[in-house]
Amino acid sequence: MHILFLSDNFPPEVNAPASRTHEHCRQWVQAGERVTVITCAPNFPKGEVFGGYRNRLWQQETVDGIRVIRVWSYITANEGFLRRVLDYMSYMLMAFIASLFVRRVDVVVGTSPQFFTAVAGWAVGAVKRVPFVFELRDLWPESIKAVGAMKDSAVLRALERLELFLYRRAARIVSVTHSFRDTLMRRGIDGAKIDVVTNGVDIGRFSPRERDAALEAELGFGGCFVAGYIGTHGMAHALDTLLDAMKRLQSEPRASRVRLLLLGDGACKAALRERARAEGLDNVVFVDTVSKAEVVRYWSLLDVSIIHLRRTELFTTVIPSKLFECMGMGIPVLHGVAGESARIVQREGVGLVFEPEDADALVSSLLQLQDDTALRRTLSQRAVAAAGGYDRTALAARMLDSLRAARR
Repeated sequence: MHILFLSDNFPPEVNAPASRTHEHCRQWVQAGERVTVITCAPNFPKGEVFGGYRNRLWQQETVDGIRVIRVWSYITANEGFLRRVLDYMSYMLMAFIASLFVRRVDVVVGTSPQFFTAVAGWAVGAVKRVPFVFELRDLWPESIKAVGAMKDSAVLRALERLELFLYRRAARIVSVTHSFRDTLMRRGIDGAKIDVVTNGVDIGRFSPRERDAALEAELGFGGCFVAGYIGTHGMAHALDTLLDAMKRLQSEPRASRVRLLLLGDGACKAALRERARAEGLDNVVFVDTVSKAEVVRYWSLLDVSIIHLRRTELFTTVIPSKLFECMGMGIPVLHGVAGESARIVQREGVGLVFEPEDADALVSSLLQLQDDTALRRTLSQRAVAAAGGYDRTALAARMLDSLRAARR
């Protein structure tokens, strides 16, 4: 089977869509399938093309047996709604055109969060007369409203109609959460064609390891209790809550050795850094995005990982992919996301749950884990044990079954 996969993120980018797409496609190639990915020049999240690449009409490479075609797109940083829409639409158009030159395709996959990629996938499927599979990673455009980037309007309602059109036209929908599946069924989409394949972890890459002593010394973390947030610093993540907590901890004698590592980039990074500087938060350390190979060194420094999203109904339906990487690394989680993902944390016993945007609750949980070594050890052991249930290899096989079902 020849799988054509459309995704505007792909390694060497290190965000969740890039990782999921690469790891699944790599497994499909190993299973004997032929896979072509159409993406763009790597530039997320800064809107700067990575070294060794150019924003050209067409460039091609092979990654782990995957044929990767990179097309031109309008490139912008991960900030500014209108500029990002131009980015999405340019990729949609160029991916569609490039797909016309890919021969003997059996199924086409378009992945969200933004669904302009899925529009291209549907159009390619229609032209080539092959099944279109919608990989649903986010309820977009609902998430636009959730972060306050756009208010209810005629444009938003038109996008929602387009969203429903794509769901109905897809031969299969692969949802990353059960909550998304439930939402689609309430909106009239046939549940029989919706499969749930959650995010997971590449256990071969993310597994327990000793603290990186050189990096620990470089960052000044020797003898410290290190909490960390690793990922996108965007509007959805409400990371000011983390700074609020660290400000409170500055006046707490028990917390003199607590440090917060914020690793990543995004629309809010500059403002967060400036706030920390202005308020003298010397217990917070900022690090820009690093490669996938390097990020495990930073994970190894953490005594606890913080996962956080804004307090909004929509985010009760999501499962942040970093949760599974924490499990693989054996890092206890402080989970500030309500809903389905919080239930996973509690069911698997891998961390403590706190109310989103509640800095006092975060402070209390941080101090609890700092003081209770035995609890941290127990949570770590449970995390490693639970990670096997979210092994990316098995999840990729489940999604491959969905793609095969789409052809029947």
